[in-house]
Amino acid sequence: MQQQELETYYTIEDSEPVDERLRVDTMTINMGPQHPSTHGVLRLILTIEGETVVKAVPDIGFLHTGIEKTAEAKSYHQALVLTDRMDYLAPLCNNLGYSLAVEKLLGIEDEINDKIKYARVLLAELQRIASHLVWLGTHALDLGAQSVFLYCFRERELILDVFEYVSGVRMMTSYICPGGLQADLPPGFDQKVRAFTDVFPARLQEYHDLLTNNQLWLERTKGIAVLDAQDAIAYGASGPVLRGSGVVWDIRKAFPYSGYEQFDFDIPVGSNGDVYDRYLVRMLEMEQSLNIVNQALEGMPTGRYRVANPKIAPPPKWQITGSMEALIHHFKLYTEGYRPPKGEVFVRTESPKGELGFYIVSDGSARPYRMHVRAPSFANLEALPLMIEGRFLSDVVAAIGSIDIVLGEVDR
Repeated sequence: MQQQELETYYTIEDSEPVDERLRVDTMTINMGPQHPSTHGVLRLILTIEGETVVKAVPDIGFLHTGIEKTAEAKSYHQALVLTDRMDYLAPLCNNLGYSLAVEKLLGIEDEINDKIKYARVLLAELQRIASHLVWLGTHALDLGAQSVFLYCFRERELILDVFEYVSGVRMMTSYICPGGLQADLPPGFDQKVRAFTDVFPARLQEYHDLLTNNQLWLERTKGIAVLDAQDAIAYGASGPVLRGSGVVWDIRKAFPYSGYEQFDFDIPVGSNGDVYDRYLVRMLEMEQSLNIVNQALEGMPTGRYRVANPKIAPPPKWQITGSMEALIHHFKLYTEGYRPPKGEVFVRTESPKGELGFYIVSDGSARPYRMHVRAPSFANLEALPLMIEGRFLSDVVAAIGSIDIVLGEVDR
């Protein structure tokens, strides 16, 4: 009777029996959703035996933003601001993916000039660095390296200064929009960007000096939470999580968008698929992003910051103040919006977290009939149980940090 009870032991949260013949002293605990190392409101239901994780079940949905459904009640221009709130550490990258999808729906991809493309690439790569800096600082803090957190936010402030300079807003800029940019790049933009690019190589070396060969860091990351290439592909992982497992896959190279084919950069990849490889891939990615930023800055073309199509772009301010027709045009564009033809599009981009895809269906009205987002954080999080089952409880913290999830993107 006692043996039968052991064999049919049930966890608190799951009706599936767990074979307890070899494990007679397990307990099921909650990690999160209010836990500093879950990077948001992620709940993990962990069945543990001592310090070893026997079973892990991620529980999501606590943020319940409803962004995709909300977008269906907004005009295409209004829905742009919702994309800022998905991966809220990389809003400009979300803006870019959404804008490319709407432009494809409108059929105006060819009207986007090189200046707009270069500016978008420059800002998206700055955003990638800013996102990786938050990841590095918080990931290091989770594993006990406190100084790195302060250093990373020191550099991130310089990037946010650039965003504030061009848009007036530090985080949720909504600066990249369908049809181009919300405003022209202001005078002195080059100097503002160079204030960051001039100092960042030395600062990046500081991070390497602190962590890359640090014995404590190596012990907490080497061989921890391994995800091999086959499993990474099977689980739909992308971005640094996939490349850390040795898979050479980057949307910027595989399906170039916004002029990425004009830039020279490499794709860093790992070999072991552990926490350390995912760390190293992102560190090297920041170096490559800096390279792209410098190329975009040096080769920035001249031209309009928005398409010349009056059905998409509002008239300039100087025209509105002197022309009733321009004022009416401006009013109708912002109150009624533009109406793409019926159809559906899917556009993928490489966000800091991985492959970000926008699927939009138009029914010919001024609002999206359906919008669905292929979010990299959601897909990458699915592989977490595979990484941590059989590992120590302390390794769970390292694994979550190495995935670099943002729950705004998971619970969209």
